[in-house]
Amino acid sequence: MNLTAIIGYLAAFGTTASFLPQAVKTIQTKDTSGISLPMYILFTLGTLLWLIYGIMEPSLPVAVANAITLIFAATILVYKIKYK
Repeated sequence: MNLTAIIGYLAAFGTTASFLPQAVKTIQTKDTSGISLPMYILFTLGTLLWLIYGIMEPSLPVAVANAITLIFAATILVYKIKYK
């Protein structure tokens, strides 16, 4: 594995792991009052597009990170809409 791939995987891990605390807190409390609905819609859409890009390129770090982040972001978005 080359340095570029290592950096890609580390970046993917860091940005993906950063969503876990927010997702867990949102699921536990169902409190989404501090979350902007338009921002999360755009963010979730952007994450989906990055996932598609990572698949088409192909870039495994981009695809895997965005697939996991998409799950977290979509979960928070669903809670934001459901528990508005």
